[in-house]
Amino acid sequence: MHTIFDLIRQGELSTIASQIQNNSEIINQPDEKGFSPLILASYLEHYEITRLLLEQGANPNAQDAAGNTALMGVTFKGYLDIVRLLLNHKTDVNIQNYSGATALIFAATFGQVEIARLLIAQGADKQIKDARGNLAFDHAKMQGNQALMDLLSL
Repeated sequence: MHTIFDLIRQGELSTIASQIQNNSEIINQPDEKGFSPLILASYLEHYEITRLLLEQGANPNAQDAAGNTALMGVTFKGYLDIVRLLLNHKTDVNIQNYSGATALIFAATFGQVEIARLLIAQGADKQIKDARGNLAFDHAKMQGNQALMDLLSL
C-alpha cells in the first residue's frame, strides 16, 4: 500500500480521498523530513489535492523541519492560485520559519510582486525581521526590485 506521500507525488486524488476517509489522522502526519501532506501537495503544485486536504481539515499552518509552511513554499515557487487557496483557508501569513523568514520575506526575496500584494492585503506584517535583522523591504532592495521596494516601504 502506498503512503499518502507517494500518492501525492503521483497525483492520485481519488485514492488520497479514500485513504483520508479510512484514516483521517494521516492528513496531518509528517513524513521523515517533517513535511505534512499539505506542504508536499502544495509544493508540487497539486491544486486539487491541496484543496482536498484543506477541506478535510489539514492544518494550513503546519511547519516542516525548518519551520517552513505550505504558504512559504508556494510563495517561493510563485504558485499564485495555491497562495489564494491557502489564504482562503485562514493560513497565518505571519508565521516565521527557524531563520525568521515569513511568506512576505520569501515573496520579496524571489520577486513575487503579486503574491506580496495578496499577503499584505491579508495582513502580512512588513515590520517582521528575519534572524539577520532584515525586513522584507531589505530583501527586495538586495534583489534590486523597485516594484517590491515601493510595495514594502514602511
